[in-house]
Amino acid sequence: MIGVFKTNIGTPEARQTLIQALSTSFHVSNCHVDLEDCDKVLRIADLEVAEQEIVAFVREQGFMCDILE
Repeated sequence: MIGVFKTNIGTPEARQTLIQALSTSFHVSNCHVDLEDCDKVLRIADLEVAEQEIVAFVREQGFMCDILE
């Protein structure tokens, strides 16, 4: 499953910090944040947990996060 989320991640440093945290806590094979997009889209390929778990985790890291539909 592919997870696509709207975030407020705004810097390359914040992106790297979040990707490292996600990779440490979940099995993700490909994770990317598009800083150029107005929704700062977080895309996770091969997502093996519920999308709500990712939303909660990203919010715990201090970022806004919602499922992008």
